[in-house]
Amino acid sequence: MSKLRITEIFHSLQGESLTVGLPTVFVRLTGCPLRCTYCDTDYAFGGGEWMTFEDILAEIEQYNCQHICMTGGEPLAQKRAYEFYELLCEKGYKVSTETGGAHDISVLDKRVMVVMDLKTPDSGEMSRNLYENIDHLKPTDQVKFVICSRKDYDWCKMTIDKYSLTDKCEVLFSPSYGQVEYADLAEWILKDRLKVRMQVQLHKIIWGEKQGV
Repeated sequence: MSKLRITEIFHSLQGESLTVGLPTVFVRLTGCPLRCTYCDTDYAFGGGEWMTFEDILAEIEQYNCQHICMTGGEPLAQKRAYEFYELLCEKGYKVSTETGGAHDISVLDKRVMVVMDLKTPDSGEMSRNLYENIDHLKPTDQVKFVICSRKDYDWCKMTIDKYSLTDKCEVLFSPSYGQVEYADLAEWILKDRLKVRMQVQLHKIIWGEKQGV
């Protein structure tokens, strides 16, 4: 019987990406091989509970919600997760995944909307970026940069140009919480005429650092 290690399952508003503001069921998988400096979900690095696919589905179904977000930790670090994405899609859910960009997305069910980080210099994990993933991005996917400094911002501009990212999919710029001021990032984007979407973390504006919302 297939199982995944789960930290939490909860119903909330999507705080980021193109589905921001939509009621969503979040399935947070346990474990992550990365240690980004700005990580706000380090409680998902360990622990968790092994749950069968059937038990996870039962928890999801109680919310009567169309949108499902698989997140972590790093959801793609658990190989069985790929099967579960397909199962969710077969059941008609609108599925997205938040991934750190260090795992292969090419084998993901194509119905899944991928929100993939590319790690910036100040994340401390830039060397883990799997740039081959860029070739497998769909127009419905998004690349997200969490920006911790002006140096990060300049690196993001260079990376967008190098890989023609804005021609492939939506590009999201997210100020690292407490490190870059919203207004500063907005002004940089406008001054440079970038074709990106700035986003803030809606859930933190509403609930702050509270876990499981």
